[in-house]
Amino acid sequence: MTRTFSKIYGLGGARVGWGYGPDHVIDALNRVRGPFNVSAAGLAAAEAAVQDTEYTANCRAENTKWREWLRQALEDIGITTDHSHANFILARFADTTTAEAADVYLQTRGLVVRNVAGYGLPEFLRITIGDEIACRAVVKSLTEFRNGARA
Repeated sequence: MTRTFSKIYGLGGARVGWGYGPDHVIDALNRVRGPFNVSAAGLAAAEAAVQDTEYTANCRAENTKWREWLRQALEDIGITTDHSHANFILARFADTTTAEAADVYLQTRGLVVRNVAGYGLPEFLRITIGDEIACRAVVKSLTEFRNGARA
């Protein structure tokens, strides 16, 4: 089985993906991917980013740092989270109604999180780990929400 590297790009918005596998698998992926490819400049930027291992290591360290900070800060205000090793945490609310109200409130503060009811987790919100400013804004807003603020 010959393994080849092929670029599979245009996987939605600014995302760039790649695949490494047998020719027939890469061929199948190229046939089912979306119709809009990334520009040559975008692809060159993505290739450079993949090769910048120092930056990737820094991003991983910052994600770990702020993920743990955010988890603890939410726990401190009474919002439990599941343990995570990813670039997001799942914040657990008392029920579906509370999770939906928290989502709406965060949106009024300019913060977009993901409602994961469609994944069978209606009382959770998926919160992507951002930088310090974003993480602090999430905690500030959810503290306001826990103290009775509503949209």
